[in-house]
Amino acid sequence: QVQLAESGGGLVQAGGSLRLSCAASGRTLNLYHMGWFRQAPGLEREFVARITWSDGTTNYADSVKGRFTVGRDNAKNMIYLQMNSLKPEDTAVYYCAARSLGISEYGYWGQGTQVTVSS
Repeated sequence: QVQLAESGGGLVQAGGSLRLSCAASGRTLNLYHMGWFRQAPGLEREFVARITWSDGTTNYADSVKGRFTVGRDNAKNMIYLQMNSLKPEDTAVYYCAARSLGISEYGYWGQGTQVTVSS
């Protein structure tokens, strides 16, 4: 089992920045992807960004490209999401997720952290 814990959410004005962190614990040796998803009220959860644990390859949703950066600290078993130039439409609960090698879906999820961007 893998446990994920997010931190760093909050309230920020449009144009501002926030940094989310996600700490992984437990059986982390077989992690393949770690990523960020978000869910706004009334909408389905959507992919935001992900990073390949072994080589740091990153992927982003088109809506956040150029504004958000995902990074990792393998020694601390942590990933980050640096969010710049935030927009009101970025308001959502952000979830950290992890996928193990050989598994097609993200099987581990954090509890979520609220990000609110005011206009």
